[in-house]
Amino acid sequence: MKFAMGEGTLRGLTKVTGTASDDLGALVKQLFAAAEPLEGAFRGAGRAAFDNFKGETDTIANELNAALGAVLTGVAGQDRSFTEGEAAIVDDTKAAQSGSAFESARFSGK
Repeated sequence: MKFAMGEGTLRGLTKVTGTASDDLGALVKQLFAAAEPLEGAFRGAGRAAFDNFKGETDTIANELNAALGAVLTGVAGQDRSFTEGEAAIVDDTKAAQSGSAFESARFSGK
């Protein structure tokens, strides 16, 4: 696996993860809808667990979306830090280079 960190990498990750966040909540709701036909088949503890899941579907979807939202906030912070760090490196390199005398490093046979 190759990992290349370049300009826009984290912004791309944020876009993909943002879409996944929306999809994740929808998938939890689809899971409940798919399980609905089984509702009458459960008895006892199984019925209680199913009813609990049924009652918590929206909460589960919202908590998953909130957790992924927190991940997106972290990724946005990382993106900002990398962008600012890269800009600082460029500025520092240009400042150091402008004060250097490259003429003394030239070699000539004359």
